Amino acid sequence: MIEINLKTLKRFLLKIKQTDNCWNWKGTLSPKGYSQFWHNGKTINAHRFSYELFKGDIPKGLQLDHLCRNRACVNPDHLEVVTSQENTMRGLAGHNNPQSKRTHCPKGHELKEPNLVKYKLRRFGWRNCKLCYNEILRKCYEKRKQGLMH
Repeated sequence: MIEINLKTLKRFLLKIKQTDNCWNWKGTLSPKGYSQFWHNGKTINAHRFSYELFKGDIPKGLQLDHLCRNRACVNPDHLEVVTSQENTMRGLAGHNNPQSKRTHCPKGHELKEPNLVKYKLRRFGWRNCKLCYNEILRKCYEKRKQGLMH
């Protein structure tokens, strides 16, 4: 937990506009829309400050995900500690990426571990069926063996 004085707490709380759901940040926002707060001589993310103030420490190597999808929200109940990979996948789902919503491949195989191949293409994450992917690789290998592919 972070330790702050009453003056800092008051300054932080004055920059919050509570709605029915979110605690919208009225202070400075980063170019990507994340809340920023001046504390101990440096600019920090206000949502991280809020989480540590009200919930506790953020374990090293983990990130906060805005469950409400509002980057300017500092409501600690809207923040969840997740891995970088989980945060990225959730973010991609928020961009209406059809890949993130698929549960089965076209042949009906379930898209979950251990039958899952993940890779990144452009700005979206892609998920494919490992069984079907391996079948494609096997067919390519056979064609190469027969000299049908370069």
